[in-house]
Amino acid sequence: MEFVAARAKALYRSAYVLAAGDTHLAEDLVQETLGRVYVHWKRVSGADSPEAYAQTVLVRTFLSLRRRRSSTERPTGDLPDGAASGPDTALRLTLLDALGQLPPRDRAVLLLRYWEDRSIEETAGMLRLSSSAVRSQGTRALAKVRALLGDSLSDLVPR
Repeated sequence: MEFVAARAKALYRSAYVLAAGDTHLAEDLVQETLGRVYVHWKRVSGADSPEAYAQTVLVRTFLSLRRRRSSTERPTGDLPDGAASGPDTALRLTLLDALGQLPPRDRAVLLLRYWEDRSIEETAGMLRLSSSAVRSQGTRALAKVRALLGDSLSDLVPR
């Protein structure tokens, strides 16, 4: 399916951020999302933006999974030896760690607003929140991330 080929990588990147770097959970989220999109493809393909529909399904699937009791399991241990390398690896890992410490809904708001560059209204619709709730939750989530990062972020930004 063309849609899967075109959107799977973008959905995986979003799922990876939502899952706070857990590649297995990100893959599961994308698979579940694509399965749900496939089941409703006639309705999805007729929508104004099938990409936004899939993104909404992804976020709602993530939030639904976080509400289940079985989702309280957390992987432990260090990152695998084969971690990506590059000039911004430390920055990415620090940011993902900080995002991973946020509650799921805060993480979803930050993902949609700043990673996916969605408007407040789009984010509110996707999360079934009011626009003011998205604004206030986003502000509080950013403050939490800033508090978690402290001064370490400035040390990681290349000069």
